[in-house]
Amino acid sequence: MVCQRIIIKLGTSLLSGDKDYLDLKIITQLMDQVAKLHKENWQVAIVSSGAIAAGKHILGLHKEHNVNISSRQVMASVGQIELMQVYRGIFERHNITVAQALLTRGDIINRASYLNARNTLLALLELGIIPIINENDVIATDEIQGARFGDNDNLSAMVTNIIDGDLLLLLGDISGLYTADPTINPNAQIITRVDNIDYKIKQMAQDTSSLKGTGGMATKIQAAKMATACGASVIIANGREKDIITRLAQREDAGTFFPPSGSKVESRKRWMLSGLCSCGKIVIDNGAVSALRNHEGSLLPVGIKDVEGKFERGQVIDIINRNKKRIACGIANYSSSDIAIIKGAHSDKLGDLLGYQYGDEVVHRNNLAIL
Repeated sequence: MVCQRIIIKLGTSLLSGDKDYLDLKIITQLMDQVAKLHKENWQVAIVSSGAIAAGKHILGLHKEHNVNISSRQVMASVGQIELMQVYRGIFERHNITVAQALLTRGDIINRASYLNARNTLLALLELGIIPIINENDVIATDEIQGARFGDNDNLSAMVTNIIDGDLLLLLGDISGLYTADPTINPNAQIITRVDNIDYKIKQMAQDTSSLKGTGGMATKIQAAKMATACGASVIIANGREKDIITRLAQREDAGTFFPPSGSKVESRKRWMLSGLCSCGKIVIDNGAVSALRNHEGSLLPVGIKDVEGKFERGQVIDIINRNKKRIACGIANYSSSDIAIIKGAHSDKLGDLLGYQYGDEVVHRNNLAIL
């Protein structure tokens, strides 16, 4: 199946070529490939790092300069203009219009803002405009809990989620997931395909996360897990390889390929699956896990063992098993305080226990997204 909507994430180390400034030659080579896909009627969105690196160069700061939050925001503010001018200049030569989109985690947590972002990005793509997307570092800080995505790998997965992307390319200066760190272990081998992102794969990513790149391999695996859960394919590859974008779009073998782990899901479930909007957790027993996964059931109070966090009725919660593995997420019919009272009880007892009842299900099947 040919992909028609691609999200391309470009890392800082790739765009700067390990220099103290943006490498126009590398960026031009990459964007010329994007322009070729665009002219072949592919819809392309770009998640671009590099604003802080560009701002640091403009302000005359050394690469090793110690960066605190406020100086990071200043550099992002200055560098974002430079970054967009670079993209605009390249695409103007191809008669392609670009747009800037700056997102924060808070924009996605709120359902209305999520839909606004989705509608805008989809409208841009339908008009043949290439959105250049970055995290809004000017207002999103590490000090505000939950305000930042933390890296553009996870942002690109979220964008893939938002716009129903078919293929996510995570491009940096490393050729994919290796069995070990290839800069240390000469026997390290690249893994060409990952069908299941399990503990072994996550550990392998941790072991190789000393490799270059702001997010590291571990965050790329996190991003791959999110995007594949929503029905997209993901490839981690080296952006410096010749014609890498057009080759990957044509399904040439390169890098590490992650096939979709689930089918396409509707927008509300994509939003829930992102994990950004989760307000708490419910721990369920093995019987409830089976009911959700194998029998398309709703989550009933009898299968609940514990509740974690504080949330209200109508908020999104994660559903985990006794080993703390995330099984599903959904919209709660009852608050955390209510669930603490009714956990383990049969549904016909809810009215007696609470004095009121919002239905037999703690999470109805229609409001569930299974992982």
